[in-house]
Amino acid sequence: MGDDAVKPSPPPPAAAGEGPGAARRRPDGSQIFLTTRLEQMLNAARKNSLWPFPMGTACCGIEFMSFMMSHYDISRFGAEVVRFSPRQSDLLIVAGTITDKMAPVMVRIYEQMAEPRYVISMGVCACTGGFYRAYHVVQGIDEFIPVDVYVPGCPPTPEALLQGVVKLQEMIERGETQYQRAVAARKAVQAAVGG
Repeated sequence: MGDDAVKPSPPPPAAAGEGPGAARRRPDGSQIFLTTRLEQMLNAARKNSLWPFPMGTACCGIEFMSFMMSHYDISRFGAEVVRFSPRQSDLLIVAGTITDKMAPVMVRIYEQMAEPRYVISMGVCACTGGFYRAYHVVQGIDEFIPVDVYVPGCPPTPEALLQGVVKLQEMIERGETQYQRAVAARKAVQAAVGG
């Protein structure tokens, strides 16, 4: 190597506490670190990656369609991946009237969904039977499956359903959904029996 070759400059001397294994520091001297619980990280991920399964049986289904279009843009909230297979979805949106013949199908769809699973009841027909006070209409889907969020209206507007999805996301983040409460209750029973 000749004298005219460029030699790399040596690295600056490391200050005290700044070796290769030391924690990084902010300009004010405080360390940068992150602590959280695994369950909180999972809830944050679940909150922003809902995959809805639409079960539109009446006029609420039309409002669901507009809710998915670009004007309301549910993809801003991470719920645009609509799946028509229950095994690929975790959010069941029941939009419309459920009759007694349809209830077992709805329950089967719910049981085939991926866990953790959530349910939004959209419209008064799904919430309470609506104006169908008849023997053949289910007077609320919560008779068969657990419901997390009720969106009232006949039919509810797309904005109302959007608000329902945001409410569900807040519940997921806080651990307040029906599924999360059931899991917590099971863990408490196991801890009581094991302890």
